[in-house]
Amino acid sequence: MKRLVQAAVAAIVLTAAMPASAQKVLKVGSTPTGVPFTFLDTKTNSIQGIMVDLITEIGKDAGFQVQIEPMQFSTLIASLTSNKIDIISAAMFVTPARKEVIDFSEPFYSYGEGLLVPKSDTKAYAKQDDLKGEVVGAQVGTAFVDALKKSGLFSEVKAYDTIPDILRDVNAGRLKAGFADYPILAYNLKQGGFPEARIVESYKPATVGAVGIGVRKGDTELLAKINASLAKLKANGTVTKILDKWGLKAQGA
Repeated sequence: MKRLVQAAVAAIVLTAAMPASAQKVLKVGSTPTGVPFTFLDTKTNSIQGIMVDLITEIGKDAGFQVQIEPMQFSTLIASLTSNKIDIISAAMFVTPARKEVIDFSEPFYSYGEGLLVPKSDTKAYAKQDDLKGEVVGAQVGTAFVDALKKSGLFSEVKAYDTIPDILRDVNAGRLKAGFADYPILAYNLKQGGFPEARIVESYKPATVGAVGIGVRKGDTELLAKINASLAKLKANGTVTKILDKWGLKAQGA
């Protein structure tokens, strides 16, 4: 019995003394086209942004390392459910349909869709009905594209692989209007790469959602760790610092 106790104590001490390099590495799915939430930094050829910083800090607090796996937004959930990745950390809304397939952490940030039109179109659109009968675009796999199609307002809803693709078509006058994550549109336009496009500030979003971190259905242990660390990072100001770094304002709980 004494030897068993000694062995157990030794195992605990050994585990506590394990270096960070021995921590479990979890694969995190993220997207290369969602700046400032996630994007491909061409200088380092790595995915950077708010959600990368957030999951990295959560991992430090919760005791795991992260390995960022770049992929298209529309493939994130399938990659998670097929065990190709362990976590989704991207600008993904927590929706009832998605919650049927995967589990989400507590919300991290909330916003709605922004309306993008050519700069030559100066109309002060207020709602989607103002564009009834037009051809519009949204990113495939997002809550926005599904909502636009279900509305029945538009003659066509084009599904784009990425938000920059929407920006390019609107900027070139090939698309009447595009709908996408407001913070991502605003950040892209501030960079000056799409001078012939503008966000319609008078527009009120129809789909407002909250971003959460996704895990496989039933992975309660990992979800509990993420939620505990996220709460701690909100309380100690780390979340606010991450948002400030990327030009977003912190929101109230």
